Formats: sequence, C-alpha cells, structure tokens
Amino acid sequence: MARSLVIVESPTKAKTINKYLGKQFVVKASIGHIKDLPKRDLAVDIDNGFEPRYEVIEGKKKLIQELKQAAKAADNVYLAADPDREGEAICFHLQEVLQDGKKKDGPPIYRVMFNEITKKAIQKAMEKPGQVNTSLVEAQQARRVLDRLVGYKISPLLWDKVRRGLSAGRVQTVALRILDHRCRSGCQKASGAHRPPYQAER
Repeated sequence: MARSLVIVESPTKAKTINKYLGKQFVVKASIGHIKDLPKRDLAVDIDNGFEPRYEVIEGKKKLIQELKQAAKAADNVYLAADPDREGEAICFHLQEVLQDGKKKDGPPIYRVMFNEITKKAIQKAMEKPGQVNTSLVEAQQARRVLDRLVGYKISPLLWDKVRRGLSAGRVQTVALRILDHRCRSGCQKASGAHRPPYQAER
C-alpha cells in the first residue's frame, strides 16, 4: 500500500492528524525549528548582503535522520507546519534537509496548511497541496536577522547597565524607545521644562 509522510510541528498534533488521515499516512513531528542561526556568533554576513548562516539545531540531528528515513520510504511528503511565517521557515528548512541538494531524487514534497485540527479541515488541505512560499520564508528570515543584529548590539549594553542575562531584540528595543519617549514627555509636562526630543544615536 502506498504511504505518504506528513510532517507537523507538534507531536500531540501528529497523533491526532494520523488518526484523521488513516493508515496510508505516516505523521511525524519536527518539534519546532530544525535550523537556526548559531548562538556562538553573529552568523550574519554584514558585508555580503546580510546573508545569514543557518545550522542544524543542537539535538535535532537524530530527528532529522529519522525524518529522512521516513521520507525515503514514502511516495509523497507533505510539510504541514503552522500556517504562519515561522511555520513556512520550518517547512523550507525541512525541504532543504530532505532533498539534501538533490531535487530529482526522492518523493515530491508539498506544503499543506490548515487552521484547525479537524478531520474535515485536514482532508480538505490534503486535497489541494501547494509549495513552500519563499516570500514568507524571506519575511521570517529578515525578522530573524534583524533580531540577531539588534540583539547582539543591545544585549551587552543591557548587561552592563541593567542586569546580566537580559536579552534584547527588535521588539524589545522599539518598546524601550516608546517607554523612553513617554517618560521624557511626562517629565516635561510635570516640570514645565523644555527638553529636546529623543534622538537615536547614529
């Protein structure tokens, strides 16, 4: 009997989805991302188009080998991570490791998305599979790179001025900017003194 491999993010979802799809499907979980920027350095080539350097996450190598073996035994592979930018990036990296640079070898790989874990929604999604959306992948990658660039520059300042171990990214930095602006505005109103507007360092 022909069998297809479906890869989702969560092991809990995998069990439920497998029950809905039946015995002709094998459902496994990636348990989130399988690749990320390494923690030990910046991992973004600022001088060459801000090219990121992704690596397999520590502890995921065994899981990847299991997914590769399952893919070899399958007639089709369906990547079914969550329907958002993070999920699209997960699917992109799964496709990379499963194809291993050999698009012509192995089973065809499809992208499927469903917004609810119900039998009807899952079966409907499987009827019309698509491909990984590279635009969403690039959007997630840009956000990840920005987090890394901001975090590596701001976090050491937080360690020095506030408390060691704190981390900063694009979201925290913007939030801090808003709080600073509100504080300065409040201080001006309370004292009646005029202070120049906040200017970010260049």
